[in-house]
Amino acid sequence: MNLDLHVNGRDHHLPDVPVWESLLSVLRDRLALYGAKNACEQGECGSCSVMLDDEVVCSCLVMAGQATGRRVRTVEGLEQDRVCAQVRRSMVEKGGVQCGFCTPGFVVAGTGILAADPDADDETIREGLAGNLCRCTGYTKILEAMADARETLHEDAS
Repeated sequence: MNLDLHVNGRDHHLPDVPVWESLLSVLRDRLALYGAKNACEQGECGSCSVMLDDEVVCSCLVMAGQATGRRVRTVEGLEQDRVCAQVRRSMVEKGGVQCGFCTPGFVVAGTGILAADPDADDETIREGLAGNLCRCTGYTKILEAMADARETLHEDAS
């Protein structure tokens, strides 16, 4: 099938995309957007998280055709987003980054949480990040980073 996608603010026409191809595969293999990682392919780890119409989704579970007519944003496309910039900065400053494999998924998920609810409490953040797995950090530093991002964003808004 021919596929028309709107990814990171740009329109893409992709010919000959099999109907069974995932959004993750299209992003990585056809558009060279490598921020979303291919790990479990079952929606269990969050490494492939992207924003689909401002909702965080596992791109491995979305068929590429389902994204037609919708706005897709990857971690690369969130670079200019104020919330995302602070989430990234806090992840680095608070030590929420180790090997980096899961980091883009956590950044996308954290951005989604704080963009939707700037007052998200620690429990809401914890629940929102529950679909993302990390094998290195033990999560404490990641949760501290998200709380720091929330507080810094509140300070900046004042």
